[in-house]
Amino acid sequence: MRLILAFAAAAALLFAGCGSDTEEQPTTAASTPAAGEPTFPQTVEHEFGTTTVEKKPERIVVVGLTEQDIVLQLGYKPVATTEWYGEQPYAVWPWAQEALGDAKPEVLSQADGLDLEKIATLRPDLIIGVNAGLEQKTYDQLSKIAPTVGTPKGGTQYFSPWDQQVEVVAKALGMPEKGAELIQGVKDSYAKVAAEHPEFAGKTATFSQNAFYDGEIYVYPDGLGTDFLSYLGFTINPKLTPLAKNPGEQVAVSEERLDVIDADVIVFATEKESDIANLKKVPTFKFLEAVKNKAAVYTDPTLSGAMYFTTPLSFQYILEHLTPALKDAVAGQSPETMIGG
Repeated sequence: MRLILAFAAAAALLFAGCGSDTEEQPTTAASTPAAGEPTFPQTVEHEFGTTTVEKKPERIVVVGLTEQDIVLQLGYKPVATTEWYGEQPYAVWPWAQEALGDAKPEVLSQADGLDLEKIATLRPDLIIGVNAGLEQKTYDQLSKIAPTVGTPKGGTQYFSPWDQQVEVVAKALGMPEKGAELIQGVKDSYAKVAAEHPEFAGKTATFSQNAFYDGEIYVYPDGLGTDFLSYLGFTINPKLTPLAKNPGEQVAVSEERLDVIDADVIVFATEKESDIANLKKVPTFKFLEAVKNKAAVYTDPTLSGAMYFTTPLSFQYILEHLTPALKDAVAGQSPETMIGG
């Protein structure tokens, strides 16, 4: 998996953008968002100050990595999205394709930094960069093009808490109440499934990337993209928290110290069958209790993408496709094959 650095450095991970195959200008926003008409003006507080959105935006440009999910779920169609990785159609993954419908947004890239000239040609009336790694200088440049909302106040450049991202985007789109409903909907859905699976409660779990890079594998301390496990009742591996050097960063673990990732259940975000084979080649891998006890889960690329996105839409996809695998893992019956949709 390409996510080999801290989430906070995601823009440097060489995720190339994918341009639209059509030269047509993208369509404008949907006229009627999902939960009724939005209200304006809205003043949105974020890391760089406040932004006032005077009226319903019709040409939304998403410069962050994952916000398209939220925009689409709120009933809007952005004129541009930004490719993170995976080269999905219009940078929209399967769990959000239905919400995209027949819209054909332009696809931008952060591989060489934001293309301000290209963004300007799209004539946006709102720029959303909640998960874009923005710095003050770039935010100021974008704000000269159109009203821009940035990182949630007090958040990290990339992957601030998912619910804070939803709150900021929903308010900018005039639908703060609907944003709150989306957040609560995720938590309620997970609470329901957690109640149906009391065997999850208190079990320790580690969320890990798919492979070793230069002798290290990257895993996630509590609170960094691990909510899909903790909401189900799992306790995120407590050995990882003191190893995190900075907020928003993964923990790099060497082959020699692989024991620190061991837990009752380990979820590996694998993307191809060879990832599993390569993990097994690491001498210390077979000594993990989770591996010996058939409590290791290996995902397919779409499920791993959902776990990295952590949006309301991807949370629902995870709930549907990961829950049966977690049940098997807790029972010591996890297959050594990829699971997913």
